[in-house]
Amino acid sequence: MSGAKTKQKEIFSDLDLGFFAHPVTKKVSRKVNRNSVRQSVKSLILTDYYERPFKPNLGCSLRYYLFELFTPAIKQQMETTIREVISNYEPRADIIEVLVEEKQDDYALIVSVAFMIINDPDPIILDVILERVR
Repeated sequence: MSGAKTKQKEIFSDLDLGFFAHPVTKKVSRKVNRNSVRQSVKSLILTDYYERPFKPNLGCSLRYYLFELFTPAIKQQMETTIREVISNYEPRADIIEVLVEEKQDDYALIVSVAFMIINDPDPIILDVILERVR
């Protein structure tokens, strides 16, 4: 046997934010690896400023943009804000692309984020739909 050590793949783990009970153990379920990072990125995108106690700068406040006129400048602002929040608060994700599209008929925005996870060769594409609620 050689003296070289094999490096184990890093495992990421977070609580499932749905707080569903595991059917056997009755404990709160958890998300691991890809699902864990995907949940974290989605949570960051949907968080508004001042929503989390003691972290007023965490979030994107994208719901604010639902009531603005969708111009190229606003689109660029949204994409930049999403990039910044993910790069600042989710070190496990490396952003490839952020796209924001308007869905005029439904008064909605579609946010698509493509990113890589550290030590994972496959990219993840996350789509989040933001809708106005009256």
